[in-house]
Amino acid sequence: MDIAKIVGENLKEARKAMGVTQSQIARELNKYQSDYSDYETGNIRLSYELIVYLCKRFDITPNDLFGFEK
Repeated sequence: MDIAKIVGENLKEARKAMGVTQSQIARELNKYQSDYSDYETGNIRLSYELIVYLCKRFDITPNDLFGFEK
């Protein structure tokens, strides 16, 4: 099981649930849309700082992001 793919898919679902585009989030992060897309596909791994920011931004927990069951 590839954790980067799981995180990416959960990130994508959380972003869509908030009704924002990859381009919008990329602008907030001062990144290109293609770079942000790589986070959602699992091609680039997230830093700790980015995990915290995105969890707060999408109102999810790290457990949600990593797909851990309660």
